[in-house]
Amino acid sequence: MSTRLLQDVNSSAITAQRTYVTVPETLETPANDTVDVTDARLPSRRIGLSRASLRTLLKLADCVIATTIVAGFLILSGTGILSATVSQILPFALIPVVALWGLSISSSYRLLRKNDIIDHVLATAYGSGLPLAALGAFTELVYTSPTAHWVMPTIFLTWLALNLVHAVALILGRQFVRAGWLSENVVIVGATPNARRLIERNAGTHELNIVGIFDDRLSRAPRHLIGAPLLGRLDDLLTWERLPEIARIVVTVTSDARDRVRDMVERLRVLPQRVVLLLDLDGFDPETESLAEIAHSPAAYVSGQPHDARRATSKRIFDFFFATSMLIVLSPLLALLALAIKLESRGPAIFRQNRHGFNNQIIKVWKFRSMRDDPQAAESMTHQTVADDPRITRIGRFIRQTSLDELPQLINVIRGEMSIVGPRPHAVGMTTEEQEVQNIVGDYAHRHRAKPGITGWAQINGSRGPVHTKALVRERVRLDMEYVNRSALWFDLYIILMTLPRLLGDAKTIR
Repeated sequence: MSTRLLQDVNSSAITAQRTYVTVPETLETPANDTVDVTDARLPSRRIGLSRASLRTLLKLADCVIATTIVAGFLILSGTGILSATVSQILPFALIPVVALWGLSISSSYRLLRKNDIIDHVLATAYGSGLPLAALGAFTELVYTSPTAHWVMPTIFLTWLALNLVHAVALILGRQFVRAGWLSENVVIVGATPNARRLIERNAGTHELNIVGIFDDRLSRAPRHLIGAPLLGRLDDLLTWERLPEIARIVVTVTSDARDRVRDMVERLRVLPQRVVLLLDLDGFDPETESLAEIAHSPAAYVSGQPHDARRATSKRIFDFFFATSMLIVLSPLLALLALAIKLESRGPAIFRQNRHGFNNQIIKVWKFRSMRDDPQAAESMTHQTVADDPRITRIGRFIRQTSLDELPQLINVIRGEMSIVGPRPHAVGMTTEEQEVQNIVGDYAHRHRAKPGITGWAQINGSRGPVHTKALVRERVRLDMEYVNRSALWFDLYIILMTLPRLLGDAKTIR
């Protein structure tokens, strides 16, 4: 797909004749305009990490293993880690740095490429071995102290351990790829020759799980395109109940169908999923390039941004350890609150409500019950909270005003359904002025491009609790989208630090 097409899609001044490339007549075509979306090929199991995230985790594992081995040998050598001089500790400290540098430049973290396994193992062995051997030779020439003699066995064991870890990771990684566990769920819009080429080249690698195809011209589209089923029109995609399970929507069209592309992209922009244009695959080399990475190219995105694996991994690690620590520290308080809720009114202490999560998936959000028990409220919200709401209990009024009712959501964070910081998850069926909130703001679904959070940018800027007017809905979505676009670790830390003082300084907001 040319760069010019991408520019044309975002230009309102384009006038081009609508064209459509038909699929060869030898393919099976439907006898009518009815299709069955149950043909969608969604995997029953999938690891919730991207390939890039796994590479980041492997680098972290390498760093931990190498550092642990170095620390162990320093202790065995009798060199005190805290009392050692810089000269004594330097050759040991360089071992993890040199090893990881060698693995990086030898492409040892590109585990899932199509190159031969033996070639990859040799590249890993040479990549880590040569720099470590050079470090060992330098140490033997420069250092004469007894401590220096411990460097060579440290280097050898580090090299052996890292190569063993990479061999296991390579075998497991390729097994996961063949099983489809590392493949993002993708749907294709447009049964075109570009779609055929994408499916053909994905067949040998399984880098993408191509769920199916949507095309407005059902009478011209094949029932199946190289095994990928035709699932319906674009309108069927927009209302498809399994759409939250889709990670990306790939638009496959020809470079002269500009008007049609622009029309499709505008209709798809309302979805939280990332929408990409298929790039030209004529020069694709499976030995050196990845289909998943080509589709992740920033130039290909027309809605949303490419996935930042490093940011996502660091955020997930921070969320997990922060939530776990908070849950342990606050466990006595949580137990007391649960007991007080049970003693005051009938019903469970924990209330789990259906809410919209990442990619608009429905998740069960945990809260302390602050109202009279109402099982129907767990499924959808029919009425937002109002001042002096008679449904709220006495202990419920206290925990809502202090936001202590949100603390059980630490469990959602540990489970990976929520984050510490992010847009607050809205309840299913939430309405404002008798209209569902997602229908009030055109970009509402874009707030679901980030995991929902316990706190967020909107909350520390005063947008907390119910939203009873359309203006308040628009303001919250504006703040949520500002967070999604600015999301960074330092920004999350700032929001966390400001949450408590902003919360305590706002006693007027209805919650």
